[in-house]
Amino acid sequence: MAIFTKEEAKKIMEKALSFSTADTCTINMSGSESGNIRYARNTVSTSGHRSNQSLQVESSYGKRTGTATIDEFDDASLEKVVKRSEELAKLSPENPEFMEPLGPQSYDESINFVQSTADISPEYRAEVAATSIEPATTSDVTAAGFLNDRSGFSALLNSKGLFAYNQSTDVDFTVTMRSNDGTGSGWASADFNDVNKFDAKATSDIAIKKAVMSKNARAIEPGKYTVILEPAAASDLLRNMFRAFNARTADEGRSFMSKEGGGTKLGMQIVDERVNIWSDPLHPEIPGRTWDGEGLPVKKMKWIENGVVKNLRYDRYWASQKGVEPTPGAFNFIMEGGDSSLEDLIKETRKGILVTRLWYIRSVDPQTLLYTGLTRDGTFYIENGRIKHPVKNFRFNESPIIMLNNLEKLGEQVRTNGSLVPYMKIRDFTFTSLSDAV
Repeated sequence: MAIFTKEEAKKIMEKALSFSTADTCTINMSGSESGNIRYARNTVSTSGHRSNQSLQVESSYGKRTGTATIDEFDDASLEKVVKRSEELAKLSPENPEFMEPLGPQSYDESINFVQSTADISPEYRAEVAATSIEPATTSDVTAAGFLNDRSGFSALLNSKGLFAYNQSTDVDFTVTMRSNDGTGSGWASADFNDVNKFDAKATSDIAIKKAVMSKNARAIEPGKYTVILEPAAASDLLRNMFRAFNARTADEGRSFMSKEGGGTKLGMQIVDERVNIWSDPLHPEIPGRTWDGEGLPVKKMKWIENGVVKNLRYDRYWASQKGVEPTPGAFNFIMEGGDSSLEDLIKETRKGILVTRLWYIRSVDPQTLLYTGLTRDGTFYIENGRIKHPVKNFRFNESPIIMLNNLEKLGEQVRTNGSLVPYMKIRDFTFTSLSDAV
C-alpha cells in the first residue's frame, strides 16, 4: 500500500532526516494508488492497477546541493539515500541561485480528498466502459475511451522545521466516438475529485451525438469567423497564456508580459474588462493542494481582474532579487462566466463556428502569445441561431490575448482539466487553412 497517513509519513521522513549531516536537508515523500481501463473498437483492451511510492532527499552544503531518490523505507535504505545525496552535494558546483529551505509555515486544510473516489473498484471501471460502449454499438459509432482514477499523498519535511502534508483523489475520463462510415468524430471528457459527480453515460452521449452530427463535413473557406469555444478548447489556450505570468521571464524581456522599454505589464489592462481569472485551492468544484513545491502556502490569488494583470508568479529566488514577497504557483484557474448555456449562445449567433476542442497546439511567437493548431472532433457551422451542418477541421493562428480582447459573450462555467472555464463567444477568430483529417 503506497498511501501513508500524515503521521506515518512524518515518522518515516523524520527518521531519514535523523541521518543527515548536511547544512540543510529537504525531504519530499509521495505515493499513489491508481487504476485504469482502456477500450477501443467497442472492446476493452487493457485494465490495470499501479502502486507507487518514493522518497527524495535534497542535501546541501552551502550552495552545493545533491539529490537522491528511493522507494524503500526501512532504516538502512533511508540512511543510504541520505548519504548518497550528501555525496552528490559535495561533488556538485555551487548554485548561485540557491535558497535556504523555508521554516515552519501555516497551511489551510485541503479538501481535495474524497474517500469514495479512493474506493473505486475494477467492477466500477468495467461498468463505466460498458456504459460507454453499449450506446455506441446501437448508434452506429465506435467508442474508444480511457478512465483513470487515482488517490495519493505528498509530504514535505526539512531541517528548518517545516512539515506539509496533503492527500488527494481524482478521476479522469475521455472518450472519442467515430462514426462507422469513417466521416464523423465526437469527443468528450470529464474530471472530478469526487467520483459521485461523474456521469459516464452523459459524457459518452455527448461524444456520440457529436460523432453522428459531424458526419460528411463540408469544406468552407478559411478566414475570420465568430466562434463559440467550448471550455475544453478555450482552456488549452488559456493554459498556454498563463505561462507568460512568470515574473522572471517578464522582467528579463522574454515574454508577452514584458513591457516595451523595460518592466512588466503588471497593473496594465491587457484584455476585455469582463475577463476575471483567479486561482483558489479551496474552491469546492476544483480543490487543490494548499502548498507549493517550495513549501509556500497557496491561497486564493487574483491573476486578471477586470482585464488588468493583478499578479505575476515570483519564485523565492526572483522575489529576493526584486525585493518583493514570493508568489506561490497555482494548481488551478477559474475564469468568471455568465448565465448563458451553450444552446443560448448558439441561438444568439447569426453566423459562426462551434469548436469542440483544439489539439496539436504549438507556439508561433512567445512575445505575442500567437499559437497555431487544429480543431478536432466536432466542428460545426452555425447560421441564424442553429447548427446548420458540420465543417471540415481548420488550422488556426490565434493569440489568447487577442481572443480575450475580441470577447462577445461569456457562458456557463464547466470544469475541464482541473479548472473552471466558461463557454466563450469570440469574434474574428482566425482560421488559416483546412484540414482533411476527421
